Amino acid sequence: MRLVRVVLCLLTGTALVTGAPAQAAPDRRQASLDAAAAADIPGMTAVAPDWRGSAGRQVLDRPGKPDPSGQFRVGSVSKTFTATLVLQLVAEHKLGLDDVIQDRLPGLLPYPEPITVHQLLQHTAGVPRDLPLEYTWATNEELATERFVHFDGRRAVQLSTTQPLLFAPGTGWSYSNTGYNILGLLVEHMTGKPLARVLDERIARPLGLRDTLLPGDFPFVPRPAAHGYEQAYPAPHPLTDVTTYNYSRYLGAGQLISSGPDLNHFFDALLGGRLLPPALLDAMKTTVPGVDTPTGLDEGFDYGLGLMRVDLTPLCGKPTVVWGHGGDVPGFNTLSFKEQTGPLQVTTLATLDLTANAEQAGLRQVPMVNEFCAFTPRPNTAKTTERLFRLAL
Repeated sequence: MRLVRVVLCLLTGTALVTGAPAQAAPDRRQASLDAAAAADIPGMTAVAPDWRGSAGRQVLDRPGKPDPSGQFRVGSVSKTFTATLVLQLVAEHKLGLDDVIQDRLPGLLPYPEPITVHQLLQHTAGVPRDLPLEYTWATNEELATERFVHFDGRRAVQLSTTQPLLFAPGTGWSYSNTGYNILGLLVEHMTGKPLARVLDERIARPLGLRDTLLPGDFPFVPRPAAHGYEQAYPAPHPLTDVTTYNYSRYLGAGQLISSGPDLNHFFDALLGGRLLPPALLDAMKTTVPGVDTPTGLDEGFDYGLGLMRVDLTPLCGKPTVVWGHGGDVPGFNTLSFKEQTGPLQVTTLATLDLTANAEQAGLRQVPMVNEFCAFTPRPNTAKTTERLFRLAL
């Protein structure tokens, strides 16, 4: 998936609700989904521990709302799963955070500069973000036409690293899918098993995540919450259904399929200390500012080891920090976050991603923020006001 910078917008005329009675919460939450659907986002779902909602269509040309319990492509939320697997191997003394990748995976990387496991986990290694454009999407039309291309994990890394380092390892920060593909190969090398099997054995089965899998070359979503869409061809062409896709190019970076309930359960277990020992969970939550070194762009979050920290205090009017990750692949935009302290948690899905306009990009963020800040949008708002945070997914 390409890096997509999404601007969280404060809607003009939007009301901040404080002290609202508990019984009003379902209406408030549903209103945020309805506002997104009114802005022509095909479908949205939101899953919190005490509530599930949806708006729009599951499939555009058929009646029926999205299924909040269904599966979808979670994009870069995959990175938190990959990071957890790596840190489990560290906990078992099979790997060290300061281990040099060139020593662990000899011959994979062309760079003479040593790159560590920790640097890859935190996006401070300087490795290129993605495949060169000649091997991936360069136009919106290619989102539709290049959907069944197989990439061997090692080959995807080798193609990506024909590009130079963005900066000397350890001297900057830049979000990298390539880095997490390398980590996926590292897990496979250290365990002697495919990444999909390792994830199933170490995370999915122990937590009972029945909707969570790495599909590899399998292009279908088995039980879709909703179909994903992009404006692959200029209007008046309709949106293109991009649900069926081969994401083998994103071994450890973004090929995971899951569901809202499964993602909530995973982040609750992870942040609750059930998947990692305390010292490594603390390391995972030790962050650096998400400021892109090559461009100077502040993405608006801090980044740990496969984990985003977002400070919602300016929106909420009270100290509010959430942990989790976001994800983008064609047709699917995911946000999954949990309070640092407290029970609030939510996973949202919007079924328009890379070709969303500015208003849609803002409105699809509101259901997530709304869970923590009682943020109520008005449907059909004509204008949006930029600011608060950007998510690099």
